[in-house]
Amino acid sequence: MTFNVPRPQVPQVPQLGRRGKAVIGAVIAVIAFLILASVFVNQYTDLLWFRSVDYSSVFTRRLVTEVLLFVVFGVVMAAAVVANVVVAYRLRPEVRPASREQEQLEHYRSLFHRGRVLIVAVVALIVGVIAGASASQHWQTWLLWRNGQSFHHDDPLFHKDVSYFAFTYPMQRFVLSYLFAVVIVSLIAVLVTSYVAGSLRIQTPGQRWTPAARVHVSVLLGVLVLLKAAAYWLDRYGLAFSGRGIVTGPGYTDVHAVLPAKTILVFVALICSLLFFANIYTRNWMLPAVATGLMVFSAIVIGGVYPLLVEHFKVAPSQQDLEAPYIGRNIEQTRYAYGIGDDYVTQKDYSGVSTATAAEQRQAASTDAQLRVLDPNVVSQTFEQLQQQRSFYKFEDSLDVDRYDLAGRSTPTDVVIGTREVSIAGLQPNQRNWINEHLVYTHGYGVVAARANTALPDGSPDFVQKNIPSTGSGNQLGLDPTQAEVYFGESSPTYSIVGAPSGTPPRELNYPLNSAGQKNNTYAGGGGVPIGSTFRQLLYAWKFHDKNILLSSGVNSASRILYVRDPRQRVAKVAPWLTLDGDPYPVVVGGTIDWVVDGYTTTDGFPYSEQQSLSNSTKTSLNTTTDAVASQRNSNINYIRNSVKAIVNAYTGQVTLYAWNQSAQPDPVLQTWEKAFPGVVQPQSAMPAELVDHLRYPEDLFNIQRTLIARYHVTDPHDFYNGTQFWNVPYDPTVTTTNVPQPSYYLSMSADGGTTPQRFSLTSPFLSLSRRNLTAYLSVDSQPGPDYGKMTLLNLPADAGLPGPGQVQNEWDSNPTISRQYSLLNSNGSVVIKGNLLTVPVAGSMLYVEPWYVQASGGQSFPVLRSFLAYSDGRTAYQPTLNAALDEVFGVSASASQKPSGASNTTPSTGPQTGVTSSPELQAAIDDAQAAEKAARAALRRGDLATYAEEQKKVAAALRRIAALTTDAKTSSNSGSSTG
Repeated sequence: MTFNVPRPQVPQVPQLGRRGKAVIGAVIAVIAFLILASVFVNQYTDLLWFRSVDYSSVFTRRLVTEVLLFVVFGVVMAAAVVANVVVAYRLRPEVRPASREQEQLEHYRSLFHRGRVLIVAVVALIVGVIAGASASQHWQTWLLWRNGQSFHHDDPLFHKDVSYFAFTYPMQRFVLSYLFAVVIVSLIAVLVTSYVAGSLRIQTPGQRWTPAARVHVSVLLGVLVLLKAAAYWLDRYGLAFSGRGIVTGPGYTDVHAVLPAKTILVFVALICSLLFFANIYTRNWMLPAVATGLMVFSAIVIGGVYPLLVEHFKVAPSQQDLEAPYIGRNIEQTRYAYGIGDDYVTQKDYSGVSTATAAEQRQAASTDAQLRVLDPNVVSQTFEQLQQQRSFYKFEDSLDVDRYDLAGRSTPTDVVIGTREVSIAGLQPNQRNWINEHLVYTHGYGVVAARANTALPDGSPDFVQKNIPSTGSGNQLGLDPTQAEVYFGESSPTYSIVGAPSGTPPRELNYPLNSAGQKNNTYAGGGGVPIGSTFRQLLYAWKFHDKNILLSSGVNSASRILYVRDPRQRVAKVAPWLTLDGDPYPVVVGGTIDWVVDGYTTTDGFPYSEQQSLSNSTKTSLNTTTDAVASQRNSNINYIRNSVKAIVNAYTGQVTLYAWNQSAQPDPVLQTWEKAFPGVVQPQSAMPAELVDHLRYPEDLFNIQRTLIARYHVTDPHDFYNGTQFWNVPYDPTVTTTNVPQPSYYLSMSADGGTTPQRFSLTSPFLSLSRRNLTAYLSVDSQPGPDYGKMTLLNLPADAGLPGPGQVQNEWDSNPTISRQYSLLNSNGSVVIKGNLLTVPVAGSMLYVEPWYVQASGGQSFPVLRSFLAYSDGRTAYQPTLNAALDEVFGVSASASQKPSGASNTTPSTGPQTGVTSSPELQAAIDDAQAAEKAARAALRRGDLATYAEEQKKVAAALRRIAALTTDAKTSSNSGSSTG
């Protein structure tokens, strides 16, 4: 029987003439050239950059790995698709029944037949490129699998070494996902080919499949189900990261219901795959239909309903008891993976209410801690106005805290330090041209440092390193670098071109002279990429889309181009497998300026360890309300170590990676990367001892650990389940943005309020879960040595009702006297800036200190330290000087708390510089200032503004006398002013 159907009209394809074909060919050729040229320029300039920092092995190892993955996985995908299309096409029927459907397809069959080689090649190329490009992005997964080192630590459920979950399991998952993609894409290609070739007939009466096509599709479906069996098997190990329960890791339902269900589903999938393969012989869809139904039914009932029933009827009524063993596993593994177990954290009971005398407490406030009066996140503008020198210099929004040996002190002194970097944005409009922006203003100059725990009587920083050329006590203290140029910094221009032939007059501005003119410099650091040849100039003109690199006469045979200049970005490029701390900091060692960048090795493959979001757990007011500190990426981890200290030289740009703390805490993740990139990380023993003295415990790591300690200080599973003993990290009460965690703070202090020596530390308080009361205090030893990284956790009485930072801030803000003073200072365009609210254990109690800065209106204004607030044991103080505030809060003066019988009147060498060597004239000036301030406050309380203004004038006059008397004395280490 035949069907009398009209032949459909086939649309005519417009024919292109010779000229049209030539135009299209030319356009395609130009596009291809531009793409290939861009790839070449990017890759070749990357190679030049890596050679300039002596890390070309990183570039080649990564490139070879990416190319290998691209080729292997791309070729396999393309070959699989091509093979299946060819087989499907060859299995096409010779004779097809006549129908409208087949008539409509005839034209496309003809086109496919004539161009089948080209069509299949294009399809293969597209799917191969996509698969290869996707695979090449998994170069880290591949290298971790190939080079994985043992953790020597087994998971508690499967008893496999953690290296399987961290290094092998991700690779298995990737390969399985890839194989799924190969089969699915092949299946789609086969279905399309079969339809066009007539092996699959959707609308034609009779059999819809030819026997050969049915066999082909059945085999692919059988392979797909076989892969699903493998997926079920791997799902069993994936339970190690289950989030079903209240903690990460398999709980009761996972172990007793989901795990057996996954095992059963493995065998169900194997049986179903055999049923699909059996269709090779039966040649009907009955067995595949049975297999599909069995798979769906088993997945729903065994994989879904059964665990749900166990969870609802078995676990829910007795969840606390049934989940306790698994919560215990999570606690143990989390504390190990994040370094917060008993080996790292020492817990101590701390009363929070002092039993010492007032004089002893006052003395402890001067000796147990270097109370930081300069907030590094506030005084950047102050540094900039006083030490900027010219508008084209700038300091970072957040300065850094370090410690240096200042003269006359037996222990290092905390300092606030920043680099004076060049800022193209600070150039005047008539200075903005290509020559200035890229050839003249190429670098910053020097560092500026001030004592962290002192300030001058007028509220300005007490600089120990300042000016250009530099002056100050830093010249004798190692703070004055002999190589002061900052060519690589956090604010460096995108690129600069430096260097010149011998004998050429220097062109790069080094620093302006005080009288007139400027001192120029020619870069000789060896950093950057040489671009003396026309070819390289062309490369970088293309890379930066700037023709001047090629055309300018200022680019010569000795020129070098500096780019990727931010220390964090340089380290990230050299070691892309590291997670980097958000706050690089400068140190002056050996006469040069170096940047220190803390590097973390992380994984999300540690069984039973709690998953943490990097961005959320490191979030503070510094990286949310401002851009002072870089934020971490939004990814999850459950293991972290600070295993690398990266050093970037500010002059040469050289990057050096040092392994850190490996003798105490061997890190298998670092060992794996060291095997993958041999010779890239240097041993800790190669690090200069002078540099080691300035290393510190990193903030992001501490913030992650404090987030976890807030819960994981609870080690009893039942108590952990109840959660009543959990803590909170306090919100920062000094910022207007609500619900933003308070930063952790660096300062030198005694970790337990006086019984242990003063150490450079990173600190954070904790609040009770449901209230804002202070409940614990965490500090970590940040000073390299045998106790580096050891934490001290002070547990305060839960029923003591000790106020937390927010409550103390509220106490100050609601105090009538302080509130009126705040309003007065905040008037006439001036703004009060609340500095860091420090919480410090002192002599059994907790001392709170907060500096207040006032910034006047106007474009040239900057924050000036004006007053201090203090709180301890229910007593509040507000004074113009820190010494006065401490005297008031403890009810005794600093001089009365000093040792009697001829003891020195200076601040002890082990304590902060909160005073100056007294003379009768100086003491009289201090007394006058305090008396006038007291009278002014009394007048303010009475509402007598005229008397208040008169007394404030007396305060200013007394402060000027103090400044004059302390100018000569402040060059010694005992000369800290009365304001700090």
